[in-house]
Amino acid sequence: MKTDSPPGAAAVSRTLRGLGVSPGIAIGPAHIVESGAVRVPEYALQADQIDAEVERFADACGKARRQIRKLKTKALVLPESASEEIGILMDAHLAMLTNSRLTRGVERRIREEAVNAEAAVQAEIAVIAETFAAMGDAYLAARVDDVREVGRRVIRALMRHEYQAFALLPPGTVILAEELTPADTALIDPRHVAGFATVLGGAEGHTAIMARSLGVPAVLGVAGLLTGVRHGTQVVVDGVNGRVVIDPTPEELAEYARRRTERQKEREKLKTLKRLPAVTRDATSVVLQANLELPRDLDNALDSGAQGVGLLRTEFMFMNRDDLPDEDEQYGLLRAIVEGMGGRPVTARTFDVGGEKLAGWMTGRYTEPANPALGLRAIRLGLREPKLLETQLAAMLRAGAHGPLRILLPMICSVAEVQTVREMIANVARRLRRRGVPIADPLPPVGVMVEVPGAALSADALSYAADFFAIGTNDLTQYTLAIDRGDEQVASLYDPLHPAVLRLIQFTVEAALRARIPVSVCGEIAGDPRHTALLLGLGIRELSMAPLAIPMVKRRIRAMDLMEATRRARVIMDQSDSGRIAALLDDFNATA
Repeated sequence: MKTDSPPGAAAVSRTLRGLGVSPGIAIGPAHIVESGAVRVPEYALQADQIDAEVERFADACGKARRQIRKLKTKALVLPESASEEIGILMDAHLAMLTNSRLTRGVERRIREEAVNAEAAVQAEIAVIAETFAAMGDAYLAARVDDVREVGRRVIRALMRHEYQAFALLPPGTVILAEELTPADTALIDPRHVAGFATVLGGAEGHTAIMARSLGVPAVLGVAGLLTGVRHGTQVVVDGVNGRVVIDPTPEELAEYARRRTERQKEREKLKTLKRLPAVTRDATSVVLQANLELPRDLDNALDSGAQGVGLLRTEFMFMNRDDLPDEDEQYGLLRAIVEGMGGRPVTARTFDVGGEKLAGWMTGRYTEPANPALGLRAIRLGLREPKLLETQLAAMLRAGAHGPLRILLPMICSVAEVQTVREMIANVARRLRRRGVPIADPLPPVGVMVEVPGAALSADALSYAADFFAIGTNDLTQYTLAIDRGDEQVASLYDPLHPAVLRLIQFTVEAALRARIPVSVCGEIAGDPRHTALLLGLGIRELSMAPLAIPMVKRRIRAMDLMEATRRARVIMDQSDSGRIAALLDDFNATA
C-alpha cells in the first residue's frame, strides 16, 4: 500500500500480508470495489408487517456491527498511529448503530410511515445530513460522511448482496475489496480479472473455494488493504505466499513476473498427465473427479482429465437474482452439464443456499440467524420448503435421462431426512411419468454428504439409507473444531489434520466399506497433494476437487506406493497430536 506522495515523488512500495487462498501470481492495475451507495427499494408495509420489518432492521444493524468489529480487529496489525485512527473511527461507527439518533429515527419511520427499512434508513440519513449542514459547524459537517457510510453499510446488510459488473473490467485487472461474497465471486471472469484481494475472509470459506475453482490468484484477510490505494495503482497479488504488493518497484515486478512465468510452465508440463491413468506404483486405480462451482468450469474439468463430476454445487442457479429458477430452467442447466461430460458420471448436490450463500430471494422471508452455519440451510431449508426442493429434484430426474447422474444431499444429520427425500423423489418421479416426461431409469442413486459430526458418527446407520457417501471435509472440520472457516481471525486454528477430524473420516470410510457403498472425499483436502497419501491410506479411492488441482494430485498418486501409504496412515491414526500427524505426513511425502 502507498501513502500519498508529493507531486513528482516516487511511489513507495508496500507489502501487506494476508491468507493465500488460491495459488498463482497476479500483476495488474487495481480496481477498487467501492462500498458505496446502492439502489434502494421503497415500498409500503401492511400493519402486520411492521414488527417484522423493525426486527429485520435490528438484524441488519447487528450484522453491520459485527463487520465493523472485524475491521477494527484487523486494524490492530497496522502501525500504531494508523491502528489508533481507524479504531477511533470504527468506535464512532459502532456508536451510531447502538441506540443512536440514526437507529431510533429509522425505527420510528418504519412504525409511523409504514415504509421498508432501506427507505427509512435513506430518509433518516438525508434529514441528519440536512440538520448538520444547517448548523454551519465544520466538524459536524465532516461527520455527515460517517453517518452516510454507516447508513450504506446497514442498507447493504438489508439488501444482502451488492453485485459487481466485473465482466466490464479490462483484461488483467486486480480487484481489491473489503469483502467479496460467493455471489460476487461467481461474476468474476478469469479472462478479465487476473486476481483479487480482500480485507475480510478465510482460507476455507466459499469465496476462497470459488477462487481456486476459477484458478484466480487470491489473498484474503489483508489488513489495511484499501487505505490510500487508488484505482489503477499497480498491484501484485501473490496467492502462494499470501502477500499483496502495492506500487511494486521495478525489481519486484521483474521477480514476480519471473515467478508467474515459472508457474505457467509448470502447469503446461502437468497437462501431459491428462490422458494417463491415476494409478499408484503398486497398480491401484484412483478415480479423480471435479468439483464444479459454475457451468463454465466444465471445460476446465474436461481439460484436466476429470473422470466425472464428483460434486456439482447447484447454488449457482440461485445466485445474483431475486426470483427462483423454475423446473425447466434448472433442467436445462443440469442437462447441459450432464451432456457436456459425455457419459462420465455427474453428482449433483441439492441446493445449499443459506449460511454464507444466502440467496437474494430469501431476503425478508427468514430472519438472519446469529450463526448462519448452524441455521436454516441446505437440506433443512429444502425440507422446510418442499416445493422448492421438489422442483430441483424434478429437474435432476429429467437431466438424468441424458446421462449418469447421482443426487447428493447436503448437511444430513439423520436417517429420517434421507428417507423423507427418497419419498419426495418417488412422488416427483410418479408425477413426471404421468406427464409423459422422460426421466432417469432406474432412478438416480441418492447419496449423503457427510459434513456434520453427527452424520459421521451415525455413518453405520446412514450407510443403509444411502447409496453412496461424499465426505465434505470443509464443513466437517469447521463443525468438529467449532471454527468459522470463513473468518480470517481464526483461520490458523482450522486444521483438517486434527485427530478428531481424521477419526471421523476414518469412521465414515469404514462404515461405507462395510456396507459396500462408494465413498469419496470432495472437500478441499482432496485437491491438496499433501493429503493424498493419507486419504488413500485410509481407504479412499475416489477424490473430487477443483479441476485445476487434478493434474497435481494425479502426479502424486502415480509416484506413490499404496501399501506404504496405508502403513503410514495406520501410524498417523495412532497419534493424538496434530503437529505430530503433520510431521509424519510431510516426512512420508518427502521420502515416498
